[in-house]
Amino acid sequence: MKETLVLYPSPGMGHLVSMVELGKLFLTHGFAVAVITVNSTYTTGAASSTATFMTRMSSAHPFLSFHRLPSVSLHPNASPHHEAHAFDLFRLSNPHLLSLLSSLSQSSPVRALIVDFFCTIALDVAAELAIPSYIFFTSSAASLAAFLHLPALHSKVTTSFKDLGDSPLHFPGLPPIPARDMPLPMLDRDDDAYKGFVAVFNRAPDADGIIVNTFVSLEPRPLQAIAGGLAVPGKKAPPVHCVGPLIAIQPKLRHDCLDWLDKQPQQSVVFLCFGSLGAFSAKQLHEIAIGLEKSQQKFLWVVRSPPNPVAALAPGGGESAKLTEAPPEPELEALLPEGFLDRTGERGLVVKSWAPQAEVLRHGAVGGFVTHCGWNSVLEAIVGGVAMVAWPLYAEQRMNKLMLVEKGLAVEMRGYESGAVEAAEVEERVKGVVEAEWGREARGRMELLRLAAEAAMADGGSSSVAVNDLVSKWKAGRR
Repeated sequence: MKETLVLYPSPGMGHLVSMVELGKLFLTHGFAVAVITVNSTYTTGAASSTATFMTRMSSAHPFLSFHRLPSVSLHPNASPHHEAHAFDLFRLSNPHLLSLLSSLSQSSPVRALIVDFFCTIALDVAAELAIPSYIFFTSSAASLAAFLHLPALHSKVTTSFKDLGDSPLHFPGLPPIPARDMPLPMLDRDDDAYKGFVAVFNRAPDADGIIVNTFVSLEPRPLQAIAGGLAVPGKKAPPVHCVGPLIAIQPKLRHDCLDWLDKQPQQSVVFLCFGSLGAFSAKQLHEIAIGLEKSQQKFLWVVRSPPNPVAALAPGGGESAKLTEAPPEPELEALLPEGFLDRTGERGLVVKSWAPQAEVLRHGAVGGFVTHCGWNSVLEAIVGGVAMVAWPLYAEQRMNKLMLVEKGLAVEMRGYESGAVEAAEVEERVKGVVEAEWGREARGRMELLRLAAEAAMADGGSSSVAVNDLVSKWKAGRR
């Protein structure tokens, strides 16, 4: 009988995919993996793609199973941020989680419960069943250090971050972060989303450990700050296990864009893609198109339909938004400047809605990446050795941008703060990431990180050792 690890992700493809990649890693060590999901009515409308993903994964991996908790009725919540509803959802789902975990434990020993940080309330269930509990943090160690320090900062700073503007916030192991660059749900201390984040990270040290999708040599400073107790003053620092980079390679038929890339010179193409939730207004898409055309650079651009006009806009109220429902297929001829596709057809390719990002970034023809700075995308760029232009849209992406720029791995797309980036800026950055000295230097640094990532995942590497240590602990029944 295989011993079982139970994984509990929060809704959203970015979190689910990362959690499943973690599960696949432990499958190779002889565990069965059960992934528990919840019904959410407040987040993305991409339920069909989530269901398709889960079906494909369970079919490809016999000892990977998915279990959905019963729906719960959410109480009215005035917060405009879905994160506030997520915290309510997981709190109300605890009784159902307890029942399911008890049932799973009867058929196979459950060696650990690994939860997304949004699900930290589930630590109570693990404690009741005497199951070791771990948090899986799907973003950077830098973000983790900042979030772990949030309860301490909350007790010192009595003003909402939104009222502090560019005033720097100080976190152990990190460069100063302008208050406005904190994630949107954290900007108002009176909002239930902010309160939920404080509560979650106040509880995080209670976990038996935190698993992070990063590697030690990428983020030594924040990891040292956590290990030294600086991030959680007055509490015992949680052990952090860096197991990344975990990259999801989609087992699909070869996409046509890869055939197009095969015909392009090495490191000549700029790839523009903005995650599973990022979207731009028609006006912003028009500016991007003009900038691409004037840059005279080769490009591969993934275009989504603009968000619904009533969708919540990104900070600054500009031209970018976070999608809350699956958009329709874009009508490129209507969205882009007249004749754009014909005029750029010899050196550019526009793809509707989706491209296999990890595979694209590993392709030798790609020399630059315009990205929203989601952590999965950052890791995929590192594994591909591709320099970045940072255009953060939501969540902790502005914080990721700060780290990337500080390390010389990216330059920022100026104007993103307001959400309105002009064509001239797109032109300059797209051209620069391929031709300018800063682009060449960034590619050199990324190549070194690519090699470091390979070394971390290889036998005897830091991430491989961290995984083996966890596996040994769980198989021995220890915490």
